[in-house]
Amino acid sequence: MSVHAMTAPPGLDLGALMRSRRGARRPKMTQEALAGVLGYSKSWVCRVEGGQIVPQIETLLHIAAVLDIPPDDLITAAHPPGRDPARDPQSHGSGVTTAATVSAGDHEKEDAVRRRGFLTGAAGLGAVMVTGSPATPAGRAPADPAAALEEGLFRPPTVGPVSLSQLDRALHRARADFRHTRYQDLGAELPLLLAAADATRDHLTGHAKERACALTAYAYSLAGELASKMHSEAVWVAADRALAAGRASGQAAPLGEAARMLSVAMRRAGRHHQAADLLVHTDRQLADDSTEPALAIRAAMLLTCGYTVAHYGDRTAALDMVDEAESIGQRLRYGPGLEKVTIQATRAQCASFRLSIYNKLGAPDDAVPVVARINPSAFPTAERRARLHTDVARMWHQLGDDARTLAALRAVEHEAPEEARRPSVKALTADLLYSSTSLPGLKEFAARTGVHS
Repeated sequence: MSVHAMTAPPGLDLGALMRSRRGARRPKMTQEALAGVLGYSKSWVCRVEGGQIVPQIETLLHIAAVLDIPPDDLITAAHPPGRDPARDPQSHGSGVTTAATVSAGDHEKEDAVRRRGFLTGAAGLGAVMVTGSPATPAGRAPADPAAALEEGLFRPPTVGPVSLSQLDRALHRARADFRHTRYQDLGAELPLLLAAADATRDHLTGHAKERACALTAYAYSLAGELASKMHSEAVWVAADRALAAGRASGQAAPLGEAARMLSVAMRRAGRHHQAADLLVHTDRQLADDSTEPALAIRAAMLLTCGYTVAHYGDRTAALDMVDEAESIGQRLRYGPGLEKVTIQATRAQCASFRLSIYNKLGAPDDAVPVVARINPSAFPTAERRARLHTDVARMWHQLGDDARTLAALRAVEHEAPEEARRPSVKALTADLLYSSTSLPGLKEFAARTGVHS
């Protein structure tokens, strides 16, 4: 695949454009071959080209990369100006179930039930109860997630202990906010969750205390994830508290997740060798534990460590670690019980880490075929899909393809608007804005995501 896509012939619909570009490849790409690269069936490709299915935007971007079509041309062909989605025979009312239909329905159901309540202080009871109160009161501008988290870490609210089941449910809801990139909600909710976790841990003894320590470690690791995304120095505090609670839990998974989070803080501070050493040392500590949670966190640490050693140019070690993580991941079933591990060593997510590593090594040409094999719909959460699109944007930016860089950034915004406003993503947008202000739609995108020229 060439770096710069050929301009697509004007006026073609989605199916005609795909057929045209498949036929233009040498050798010609069949529907079956395209299906294999995209991770779908031949019949699915046939239905897309026949106008029965309109794929989601991330799948359209994947098709554009594989067939060397300018992303904006393909998206315009899929959603031509003037089409009314409500009356579109390819759309939701046609009786054809598309990936977009399923995704939208899932999000609507999840949003309808997820605000059944969260932790809030119950005056005079010394407890934290589940209520129906939203994190941000109606009519009030949402607070900066990092500022809210820092306030909660350094000036925690006064709450009492709760039951372990309450704490676990609250942590589950907070993780759902993270996975769906609701960072403002998460920043507002975490202070109460952390305070309740601390109070519960300090109140209990014996095995119950160990379980509370595990939940506390996960809660502080989640706080570290948010702080890291917001480029907040509070990541150090959250990671240190997570590690202390993880050690006290006596369990492999919360300890490993906390060590991984601390290594992220160290890496962001430029302490790449020390971060890698921490992960290798923790991995050795868990080597004799063959339970699924321990294996899952070991795989996650290997992926993080691979990306970390890429920062000091060790290509061989970085890619070997991803290979080892993928080998472990193939033996795991990422179902109930492993949901607290942020990074999962599935084939798709391991490929995403290879992309990140090639970007960090300054080898974007090696990343292009990796991207062509990744199916974004294989990623289970909006946070992971947005991370993929961000890395794709970085790859195209290194290759000097401004149009595809912007298309990938738009995919970030489409998937997770709050991700598009993260400092590192805004920096990429600003760099693109200052180097290519004539790119159609760039200024509008920059303004929407808080970047101004």
